[in-house]
Amino acid sequence: MIDLAEAFRNYKEKIVDRWVEYTLSTYQSSGFFIKERDIFANPVGGNVREALNKLLPLLIKGAETQEMIPSLEQILKIRSVQEFSPSQAIAPLNAVKHITREIFQADKERQHLVAELYDFEFATDLAVLAAFDIYMQCRERLYLTRILEIKSGTHILTDSKCPSAMLKDDNKKRTIPTVESI
Repeated sequence: MIDLAEAFRNYKEKIVDRWVEYTLSTYQSSGFFIKERDIFANPVGGNVREALNKLLPLLIKGAETQEMIPSLEQILKIRSVQEFSPSQAIAPLNAVKHITREIFQADKERQHLVAELYDFEFATDLAVLAAFDIYMQCRERLYLTRILEIKSGTHILTDSKCPSAMLKDDNKKRTIPTVESI
């Protein structure tokens, strides 16, 4: 009889691959994010892949939430600056429960292990709650930064064209007076 730890060892890569694919499918450019594995060409996909790869073993062992925070931050710092609602930003984390159940259910030798996933699913629920806190902290930081930009006037620099481009545009508008115009 195969135990839960062995089942996770055998299917870890498959679970992570499906979890990454599901998470990246929530983006508009999901095809690119899923296919491109180079972290420099695809920093979003690379960071998601790396973070979920680190997070799964922590969920499996039922690690303390504090241990999960670096991996959760790696994902949520990216998702918090994008056009996701809080529930959309965090939902892919919860998907690992369903993915794991599907994978175990599909294997006749491991179907019985689905009933033993309580601790794993509880750890996932705790990670989702921690992820919500992290998401909200990131959004709060983003809004505070925005407020400081407005108060300091630097929003003029950040919300407009590059200053050197603005100077070029100003120079184009200025014309040298000709004899006819005088």
